[in-house]
Amino acid sequence: MHKHVALLTRDEAVSHDAFVDRWEAADLAARIDGVVRYHEVLPTMPEHAEFDGLAEFFFADEESYRSAVADPDSLVTDTGGDLAEAIAAERGMAGEPIVQRDEVDGDSDELYKHSAFLVRKDDLTHEAFIDHWQHNHTPIAREITGVVKYDTVVPTDPAAQPFDGIAELYFSEIDDLYDALGSEGSRDYEAVGEMAEKAREDVDNFLAIDERPRFIGQERVRADRR
Repeated sequence: MHKHVALLTRDEAVSHDAFVDRWEAADLAARIDGVVRYHEVLPTMPEHAEFDGLAEFFFADEESYRSAVADPDSLVTDTGGDLAEAIAAERGMAGEPIVQRDEVDGDSDELYKHSAFLVRKDDLTHEAFIDHWQHNHTPIAREITGVVKYDTVVPTDPAAQPFDGIAELYFSEIDDLYDALGSEGSRDYEAVGEMAEKAREDVDNFLAIDERPRFIGQERVRADRR
């Protein structure tokens, strides 16, 4: 599988609710060739979110993705229509998703998710970043209390991507997510739980925190053709 995540920011002239209405009516999975699964992630606290939503597309493989996507930063806006007119900015990242923990048998519908768009520290190469992330940080993060699913997305073409990776931690209860990772708009928070505290401490070893966007939302599986 190959995954593309589009970070969407609405035009200021459009309200968040109107933006969501246009988004839900757009049927993006039917407009883009090769999509085998499609998610929409809406913010739990829109007034504090760094983006207005995430559109997540899965393709059978990287070849199918590259055949369908001309510009990763305009995948959604290129579909045209009312939704495209409501988008002020779009950023996209693609890579291979790796399932690190799964207690829900792949069913992420209605789960709460923390998506961290990772940027490495200046003194690390991308390869050194991936090594620390996958072998040191991930074993800690997947044991955080309340995590029911944990995926990482590793870019196949790092030089062409805006981020060094994406970490996606899913929770059944929003309060468990807030305890472990803070709420929308919070960078300075006190993690609750031993593993959450360890993960919080470790991020300073490999991440440029101030350059790392993050998003907390509830996922909706809109299409699954696998």
